[in-house]
Amino acid sequence: MHRKAICILFFLVLFSPFYLSSFSEDEPSLEEYATIAETLPEEDLEEEDFFHGEILDDEYFTYHDHVYEDDDYDYDDLFDDFFEEGPHLIIEAPVFETRSLDVVFPNMTRDLRSLVLSDEGFRYSFSANERPILVPNPNLGIDLLGSVMEKNPSHIIEALLVMPFDDRELDLLDIYNALGRIESIKDYTAAFDDREIQIFTESTRIESSSNRREIPDPLPSLTLPFYETIYLRLREQTFGNLFLRGDIHVSVYGLTYSMTNFADVRYFFFPIVRAERFASIIYLEPVDEGMLIYSVSGFYLPGFIADRVNLTPNINRRIEIFIKWITDGLKLQ
Repeated sequence: MHRKAICILFFLVLFSPFYLSSFSEDEPSLEEYATIAETLPEEDLEEEDFFHGEILDDEYFTYHDHVYEDDDYDYDDLFDDFFEEGPHLIIEAPVFETRSLDVVFPNMTRDLRSLVLSDEGFRYSFSANERPILVPNPNLGIDLLGSVMEKNPSHIIEALLVMPFDDRELDLLDIYNALGRIESIKDYTAAFDDREIQIFTESTRIESSSNRREIPDPLPSLTLPFYETIYLRLREQTFGNLFLRGDIHVSVYGLTYSMTNFADVRYFFFPIVRAERFASIIYLEPVDEGMLIYSVSGFYLPGFIADRVNLTPNINRRIEIFIKWITDGLKLQ
């Protein structure tokens, strides 16, 4: 009986925070339970059960409004009942098989599929009143376009590429570590008039939107967060500093990386894209054919600026750089 009393006291100390709300106001606190138990003589603990603020006899003990017979009840079942009635503290990660490209994008034509599987992939620009070409399976919840449209963009660019696996299949942790190489973005170029030009001259993480102190990239992670927000500064020759917020979300099959400008984008000191009016969302998922990289980007330009400045080719080149940066990062994993 002494061992039984100690087990019950241990149960109280460990699990009572989940059930304190069910105690009445007249009952002693958990600390008072412990104090009372310490004052009981050892022989009393051997003869009687102390639980839930009461001294109970040898034949029965009370737990959560249930009465169990001492002789017939297995004390291990006490803990099983707790996990059945209490909150789910442990969530088992589901086991799943990779999907095919045709499951994620079921309505692609043969020509479009060939482009997606090519080295350059597929990119398409359209305005807000036009329809996209890339339409993911609506049952999978991959609605990048819907999230971008919340910014009320005037111009949209979609892209899709499947990078084949080389030596081994990549997982979500590989994707996360590839996206962590912010300092290497500046090393990539984009094609312009049959030549390669450097778009970004600097790329670095910063502390936050209010504290723009530069911080280094972390070492590759061994664990995968479900959600993370990072801040980065990209300096380029045309628009100067671009300040972006990156939100990383992990789902069962893939990882979504959303970037939004938290400060105005300026051209010769004139704001051409206001804060929170640009969004670029990248979704990555390992599929049977390789690593699927799907992105939708949108930005808003007032009509009088759009008539004079065509930002679509500029944004297209920057998307090209981001895709190169991601694919190279994945190859390094």
